[in-house]
Amino acid sequence: MATVALTAENFDEVTSREGIVLIDFWASWCGPCVRFAPTYERSSEKHPDITFGKVDTEAEQAIAAKFDIRSIPTIMAVRDGVIVFAQPGALPESALESLIEQVEALDMSEVKDKLASQQS
Repeated sequence: MATVALTAENFDEVTSREGIVLIDFWASWCGPCVRFAPTYERSSEKHPDITFGKVDTEAEQAIAAKFDIRSIPTIMAVRDGVIVFAQPGALPESALESLIEQVEALDMSEVKDKLASQQS
């Protein structure tokens, strides 16, 4: 599956679905973002069951502000509507694959229970 452009119009719909959504916050003027793009694209081809989204921080400043994105690229992982990872910096391909494996291995009922106990 190719990457999906995430915008103010589709961001909440895409990220609230069941399953895994990886998000690459990027900009065209950002050298590390441009160098990371082929790695991200290759990973999207290997994992058709995962949604790979991209947020252009120049065009979608409201989304970048909502998540306090201060450095790009920033990679965020959302599973079943819950943000489970966010980190600035381009990842090497092996680290991106490791991140995917870790997100896939999460026990989401445990994650949601922890969230619920933190909010109460």
